[in-house]
Amino acid sequence: MKFGIFDHLDDNGLPLGELYANRLKLIEAFDRSGIHGYHSAEHHFTPLGMAPSPSVFLSAVAQRTERLVFGPLVYTLALYHPVRLAEEICMLDHLSGGRLQLGVGRGVSPVEMGLFGVPVEQAQAKYLEAYEVLMKALTQPILDHDGPHFQFKGVPMLMQPLQRPHPPLWYGLGNPDGVEWVANHAINVISLSTPAVVRKVTDGYRAAWSAAGRSAQDLPRLGTLRHIVIAPTDEEALIIARRAYRRWRASFWHLWNAFGARPRFAAYPETFDELIEQGQAVAGSPATALKTLAEQTSAGGVNYLLLDLAFGDLTPQESMRTLDLFWAEVAPGLD
Repeated sequence: MKFGIFDHLDDNGLPLGELYANRLKLIEAFDRSGIHGYHSAEHHFTPLGMAPSPSVFLSAVAQRTERLVFGPLVYTLALYHPVRLAEEICMLDHLSGGRLQLGVGRGVSPVEMGLFGVPVEQAQAKYLEAYEVLMKALTQPILDHDGPHFQFKGVPMLMQPLQRPHPPLWYGLGNPDGVEWVANHAINVISLSTPAVVRKVTDGYRAAWSAAGRSAQDLPRLGTLRHIVIAPTDEEALIIARRAYRRWRASFWHLWNAFGARPRFAAYPETFDELIEQGQAVAGSPATALKTLAEQTSAGGVNYLLLDLAFGDLTPQESMRTLDLFWAEVAPGLD
């Protein structure tokens, strides 16, 4: 079992420069603690994501850390020129000494896509073609491609990533029906779903991995994400988590409400207590957190646990306390 951090970098009410400065200090603490990975979201036009350019923010992360692997979860490929993105990926991989993790996806919000001028009915096809071009650009010295969205002829790809053939791939997967493709491409996966759905994803992945004749020792990271607050007592943790979740949830719904739309997936419940009941959050003392996370990681069949410990209006001190208590009293009991 390894542990990582997922971060929306959502609006917490502070000036933007202060949000960035506080988060970078927290990320330095992740690096010192032994946390394996840091994964940031990409969102646009919404307080849910105040770092809409992952490459820009992660270039600062590269310079402030030494061991931590990091990357976007995910680059929303339907919004990118794939060759320009390939060059940014190569830069980040070299700036970090080969620590970049490459999360890719279509993007979950048709509202965000539409505001960028990408019709939702075209997003999937554009994402798939952008992914194809990106893989070519990262692995071939000359890029040729002729598709409905992108055309390139004889483009010299002088920029190459440090990690060959490319940085490790990551994908967010909520639908168990999609496991065969990611398993066949040896892609690390994260599921935000309930433990029961996560188990379907991990069982399906392991079955597809085994059917392809691959060793269980080489299995990629199969992970899940949980909002988490740890404090000395259950009561204190719940008070803090309920407060922070109210702001985070308002940010989540902001753009959807502004355009009268509703998400197909990830419709988070009104209260943090309901999120706990669904098995998608933890708030409590170290003993409570250990018991809950041990049950959930076992039930989900995961080998990677992502923590969202800086959501809503959690203060840097509250997030740091969760990190310290988790690493000292919870992580040693999870294997």
